[in-house]
Amino acid sequence: MANVLAVAGPNSKYQISGSRPAGFWAGLWHGLICPITFLISLFNPGVRIYEVHNRGRLYDFGFLLGASSTLGGSGSQAR
Repeated sequence: MANVLAVAGPNSKYQISGSRPAGFWAGLWHGLICPITFLISLFNPGVRIYEVHNRGRLYDFGFLLGASSTLGGSGSQAR
């Protein structure tokens, strides 16, 4: 059974046989929730930050956008 929150890991809906790999929107979602998923992954081996069964560059781009918006943006305010 796939997890309800669509987090990455061995129990994700993308690991079910015959399912399509994670794309841009899944990458964006996983990037947005990465701080929370990191904390959960410390205690639950069925949760991971990054989905390994993905489409490649589109997933990576979505993950990067989501993670950068959650974790501080582009750094334009850094000196």
